[in-house]
Amino acid sequence: MSIEETALDVIRAQQEGVFQNQLWKMLDIDSRKCSRVISKLLEDGLIIREQAVSNGARTYLLKVKEEKKPSFELLMAGEVFSPCAGCRDACQPESCEKLTFWVMNLEKDQEQGEIY
Repeated sequence: MSIEETALDVIRAQQEGVFQNQLWKMLDIDSRKCSRVISKLLEDGLIIREQAVSNGARTYLLKVKEEKKPSFELLMAGEVFSPCAGCRDACQPESCEKLTFWVMNLEKDQEQGEIY
């Protein structure tokens, strides 16, 4: 495991984040090496860094950058994915059989109380 991966794991383990002046001690490396590790993680977009004060010393609070996971719930009718998502057909919505079938499933799910 690389030092960057280890640092990321340490930062990830702390919900409130880790002060940079504590991280290098936790990793048992010098502050210059820690700065290079943090620069790499910032460059890769894996963490965020905020100015902070710890025990009267200026430092940075490091946190793992939250990943937004895609939600496809709005494109689903029961177990059926919306046919229009990524569709390449040059049809009109009013006469599209795939869309009509999908909407019918929406109505069926709503009647069964599965959609609120």
